[in-house]
Amino acid sequence: MASVSTVLLDLDGTLSDSRPGIAASFRFTLGEMGHDPEAAGDLTWAVGPPIAVSIQRLLSLYGDDRVDRAVEIYRARYSAVGLYDCSVFPGVLDMLVGLRDAGVAMFVATSKRRDFADRVIEHLNLRGFVGGVYGALPGGGLDEKQELLAHIMTVESLPAGGSVMVGDRLHDIHAAKANGLRSIGVLWGYGGTEELSAAGADAVAATPDGVIELVRRFAQAT
Repeated sequence: MASVSTVLLDLDGTLSDSRPGIAASFRFTLGEMGHDPEAAGDLTWAVGPPIAVSIQRLLSLYGDDRVDRAVEIYRARYSAVGLYDCSVFPGVLDMLVGLRDAGVAMFVATSKRRDFADRVIEHLNLRGFVGGVYGALPGGGLDEKQELLAHIMTVESLPAGGSVMVGDRLHDIHAAKANGLRSIGVLWGYGGTEELSAAGADAVAATPDGVIELVRRFAQAT
């Protein structure tokens, strides 16, 4: 895989099944804001996008525009409790081993706040697989996935042609395209085939081992 030197990995919905902790934190936030948490229904759609984007959409269901306050409540709850309610998706560990053994460098690229992402990676014992964890900055900054990928490419001196973004949501695919990276959408997360195809993913993997095969094909095609 010499011509594919780096894989950038989304966290929530790609490496980690973080939906339980995130959804519970959203519902806690709604309750603290005086709303009925159950009226929000299924919150899978809210897992993955930048937190302020999800919360703004969530509050709009109740005609509430107090986004900043809700973000504060969410982050406090998530940091204390929700962050640890997650697990590595089945097959992902083998995927990471396979990519590492193939000589591919890996970095986490998540819309989650970087300090939270660091703690999740530590909690899931994935630190040894990644060369760095990148995410949104406390206090603001790098909230947009496109901006985050550009930052990683610059800091790590990564060639766009030799890098691949792997993620489960349209934001991952759009950010990859904006930065000249190829992209692999994954179907075990929260986006699904329709979302990833509409976003223009270069390829879609149904299972983690499929990512290794797709990266291999990308390498052979260049």
